[in-house]
Amino acid sequence: MSNDLVVNVAPDDVTIALLKNRELIELTKEKSDYAFNVGDYYLAKVTRVIPNLNAAFVDVGYEKDAFLHYLDLGPEIRSLNKYVKESISGRLKKSSLMYFRFEPQIKKDGKITDVLKSGNHVLVKIAKEPISQKGPRLSCELSLPGRYIVLVPFAEKVSVSSKIRNAKERDRLRKVLEAIQPKNFGIIIRTAAENQPAEQLEKDLQDLVQKWDNAFEKIRQGKTPSKVLGELNRTTTLLRDMVNKDFHFDQVIVNDQEYFEQTRSYMQENFPEREKSVKLYNGRLPVFEHFGINRQIKTLFGKNVPMKSGAYLVIEHTEALHVIDVNSGNNVKSGDSQEESALAVNLEAADEIARQLRLRDIGGIIVVDFIDMYKAENRKILFKQMREAMSDDRAKHNVLPPSKIGLIQITRERVRPQVNIETSETCPSCKGTGKVAATVILTDEIEIRLKQMLEQNKGRPITLMVHPYVEAYLKKGWFNSVYKQWKKKYGKHFKIESRTSYPLIDYRFFDAEGIELNL
Repeated sequence: MSNDLVVNVAPDDVTIALLKNRELIELTKEKSDYAFNVGDYYLAKVTRVIPNLNAAFVDVGYEKDAFLHYLDLGPEIRSLNKYVKESISGRLKKSSLMYFRFEPQIKKDGKITDVLKSGNHVLVKIAKEPISQKGPRLSCELSLPGRYIVLVPFAEKVSVSSKIRNAKERDRLRKVLEAIQPKNFGIIIRTAAENQPAEQLEKDLQDLVQKWDNAFEKIRQGKTPSKVLGELNRTTTLLRDMVNKDFHFDQVIVNDQEYFEQTRSYMQENFPEREKSVKLYNGRLPVFEHFGINRQIKTLFGKNVPMKSGAYLVIEHTEALHVIDVNSGNNVKSGDSQEESALAVNLEAADEIARQLRLRDIGGIIVVDFIDMYKAENRKILFKQMREAMSDDRAKHNVLPPSKIGLIQITRERVRPQVNIETSETCPSCKGTGKVAATVILTDEIEIRLKQMLEQNKGRPITLMVHPYVEAYLKKGWFNSVYKQWKKKYGKHFKIESRTSYPLIDYRFFDAEGIELNL
């Protein structure tokens, strides 16, 4: 089984595709200048306190104020507010919490008006990115994640991941971290820390303490709103959270030199044994085209999602929930009973649904209407398969057993906007009017543009890129194809290639370096 991470860096955004055996299972897209990533810390200012909601609205620099509920303040919010106030005033000279005196914890059923007031400075973490018409969702429960540990300011407890089962190893890790634990900082030991030497754990801790020091220096400036601590870029965040002794990427392919250097540097520092897996892509085709990702995106993001057996899913979205309907399509095998056919389709659908939830990053309530099965044992098999298929999903989720009418309900954490890619295209011929020009005009139009491009580039080689159907038409015929006629007429300084991602009659020209040419 191969796991590949393919990174497409464009001028305006970065798109990251996670492939398992060359199949697309996760797609992440972020704008290059996007400021509100989950895990970022901001020094912000309270704009309004709403007692009826027991919440406050906070200015973090987004067009709409962010939302902070009382339950997301954390029990140590009074201590955090004191730390921020004393840092800005200059009374606190160092970031260390060694001599910092904690304030009393707040009650779980308290009121936000007892803690925050309009105009207060507050240190917040982005818990959910802006979604739809809503601003970011905030939290004041601070934590700084590293490769092996998570550092928790204003706490004292050292806890070990429940996934580390060996009692001796749990005890060793706890003793190692307790010996170097900074005062008034709690520590969560991550699964990746298992069997790691003390030197690596200490280095990870020192890096996180340094991050806290850097944040303190920005807090002291008192500028609001301002980012005081940023998460890693999305690629290195995925590497940090996913790479461990049980999982690694066979290849991390990046198409941008600067981004490649950053990623390789991160791997060299944190996963030196796997540094060579980071590769720079320099192929002629776009990186997503080369790996067949564009084709998969077009296939997988529509309303109807086909499966290999001929069955398909229908995915609908509403304000309240997402609905997925499983249809058998033309998946009918002779000799199989209706129950056997339904089970086979449902099991295949369970795997595809788990893939779709990760791929589109669908969150909230999901209701799946599987094909009816009458045997209780088959419904149990389906429920087990659905849970196993969801086990690799890093988002928090819960799968409920099938109801009597075959519905399975899934809840899945949503912290970012759902990935929504429009797979249908406006007809390039009629531009949506329903009327088209004569098809013979297309070749005449391409020939005119080709002549102009060749004259403009004065003999330098160019490539005409078209849809595969158009390429086949232009090259049809061994001796007298349109392509051969054009070569005789205009010289041999051009060639024709195809791109499956192009609309039917779209065409473009590129130079030898792959840069698009325009008149």
